[in-house]
Amino acid sequence: MHTEATRTDIFLHAIWNALGGGEKPAVTFVGEGELPSAFAVSDLAAGATGAAALAVAELIGVATGHTPSVSVDRRLASLWFGTSIRPEGWARPSLWDAIAGNYAASDGWIRLHTNAPHHQAAALAVLGVDADKDAVRAAVACWKADDLEAAIVGNGGCAARMRTQAEWAEHPQGKAVAAEPLAWWETNGAAAAPDDLARDPARPLAGVRVLDLTRVLAGPAATRFLAGFGADVLRIDPPTWDEPAIVPEMTLGKRCARLDLRAPENRDHLLGLLAEADVVVHGYRSDALERLGLGAEARRLARPGIVDVSLDAYGWTGPWAARRGFDSLVQMSAGIAEEGMRRYGTDRPTPLPVQAIDHATGCIMAAAAVRGLTQRLRSGVGMRARVSLARTAALLTGVDAPGETHAFPALQPSDFDDRIEATPWGPARRLRPAVAIENVPMRWERAANALGSSPARW
Repeated sequence: MHTEATRTDIFLHAIWNALGGGEKPAVTFVGEGELPSAFAVSDLAAGATGAAALAVAELIGVATGHTPSVSVDRRLASLWFGTSIRPEGWARPSLWDAIAGNYAASDGWIRLHTNAPHHQAAALAVLGVDADKDAVRAAVACWKADDLEAAIVGNGGCAARMRTQAEWAEHPQGKAVAAEPLAWWETNGAAAAPDDLARDPARPLAGVRVLDLTRVLAGPAATRFLAGFGADVLRIDPPTWDEPAIVPEMTLGKRCARLDLRAPENRDHLLGLLAEADVVVHGYRSDALERLGLGAEARRLARPGIVDVSLDAYGWTGPWAARRGFDSLVQMSAGIAEEGMRRYGTDRPTPLPVQAIDHATGCIMAAAAVRGLTQRLRSGVGMRARVSLARTAALLTGVDAPGETHAFPALQPSDFDDRIEATPWGPARRLRPAVAIENVPMRWERAANALGSSPARW
């Protein structure tokens, strides 16, 4: 059994090495305790957060000749993997819509992810019922879980049967994911002009333009991290997209605009934005941008030397490479929810206490983006990185779970920044950062704001 510190270091080293890090990473981890889980969630939170912070320190070191020290508070890192915002006098909507959840099929459990209206419509059409929880429950009970999963996914919806870890290991997609690196990493052509980064070591990403084409939840977590060190993040969403429970959490530090990329003139506008960007982060399914004429080669030609970081749910190879997916679905597929159920002796799927796969993947994406900037500063060459939720899940399940643990102390008012964040929904307070980089405060210059609240321009 690994010790607590060693587990955290294992995650840190795995991420750093996957992103081409050279020297042994040096991060100080402070604090004790765990989120209650069948897996090493708090170690993953601390290790992944440490990797992202280490990348920022490395960039400062290359730019200035002095690499600052890095420490991570494992308790605060774990809390950020849950929620960072505390509304003052208002409440966020429920994270889940009325239909989303776990259901008992005739031969096992299945999860329906129906937060997006078109995903809900796809599932209900297969089941042949209206949006009524009891009706859905009765309809699901008549299906075999595998058959229902295939039918909903085939109809453009999102669902995942609960599998054991052993079943996932033998599944064609599980085998494909196990053979993939934690992060694909490759050069992406020479930059058109030399970089001038980290001019102010206290705001090392000031002036870095990040084009954010991501939604729920890993990608937005990555770009939120980048904004915390000064990056100019411009998020682009489709005209009707919304995620009301998540927007106050994930738009911190960003400007948010809308473009309908189905319109040729808007695709041209996006390419214009890309031409002036330093980093592009996207979470579309692996084939979606290609179909829009915005594939990897088009992005590279629009901005030679771009740092290009992309996210996929179920991996980049195998039969499910283009499948829609989310953290909660990957937990079902990869055996995490079943292991939690078995470990805790419950009678239903028992997921992680937070959406740790999403957040850890977000940290990996942030680290990849900053390491890409560092590489470009050193050599004038851009980079591409690809990560997936399923591969991050494999990282988590591949490390021994904690044995005897003790829970973190309860949330305290002192865990939050003293400043009031003036959001469009009302005042709020934000958790203090989990990251401490020597003489480099992590702070956000913009409050969270609504999708579509800014024009689509730098």
